[in-house]
Amino acid sequence: MLERICQDFGDVRAVSNVSLVIREGEIVALLGPNGAGKTSTLDIVLGLAAPSAGVVSILGTTPRQAIQRGFVAAVLQTGGLLKDLTVRETLRYVASLYDTALSVDELLERVGLVSLSDRVVAKCSGGEQQRLRFAMSLVSDPKLLILDEPTQGMDVEARRDFWRTIRNDGAAKRTVIFATHYLEEADAYADRVILMRQGEIVADGTALEIQNLVAGRRLRATWPRADLNAVRAIGGVTSVEQRGDTILITSTASDEVARFLLTHTPAQDLEVTGRGIEDAFLAITGTTNDSTTAP
Repeated sequence: MLERICQDFGDVRAVSNVSLVIREGEIVALLGPNGAGKTSTLDIVLGLAAPSAGVVSILGTTPRQAIQRGFVAAVLQTGGLLKDLTVRETLRYVASLYDTALSVDELLERVGLVSLSDRVVAKCSGGEQQRLRFAMSLVSDPKLLILDEPTQGMDVEARRDFWRTIRNDGAAKRTVIFATHYLEEADAYADRVILMRQGEIVADGTALEIQNLVAGRRLRATWPRADLNAVRAIGGVTSVEQRGDTILITSTASDEVARFLLTHTPAQDLEVTGRGIEDAFLAITGTTNDSTTAP
């Protein structure tokens, strides 16, 4: 799909030698801190920007041709809605722009908006408006769907509802690429996770494969006023933190740490877990927790 793509803005290189092939039917999450090049890459895929260098092929054709033929559609964070139209009127208008389109009733059913079909868009919640954008993207029954931060600003319930709608559409075997700051979304819904940093792809694989790039395990135990220095002295310990009565430890020698806690300290309620996708994200991209949830 993408072969050695570069995108320059003056002296700034937003995308650097990105090569990427995505298989039909894959759900791919694109992760990275602000400025990693995610949106610039998606703009190139959508034909909104021409790369400074490299070759782009979408379903055997150029991005603009693919979009003109209804092969590609997108759900963006904002925009694209006329607030004085109803949900049904909006879909009817978008469908009129295509030679071949799914029926409005089918679209309303697919995205769970039947009961809201006569509601004015301005009176729909943020989550409902995003579901409407999703319905609009399905009008041409596209083979490739691009989602750029589709749940940004939604509350937890609305985000779950949106992804439930996406999952229910899974029978269509549609290829989906989504950029997100919510790491749990990538972990829960993506077949494949691609991490970007400073315009380059730095990791590519399943969520589990990405997690396995980071060695060690996490240990959590109840131990008020823990002896942090004693824990740090254990071989393999990479980080120790006290949070209230809880001690949090990261270590590449979890058995040794667990043995120490259970036999030499008053620690209780010990838990040992593998490191998650957030740990991998932070380690690989070199960012802080704040970078994963910023708009």
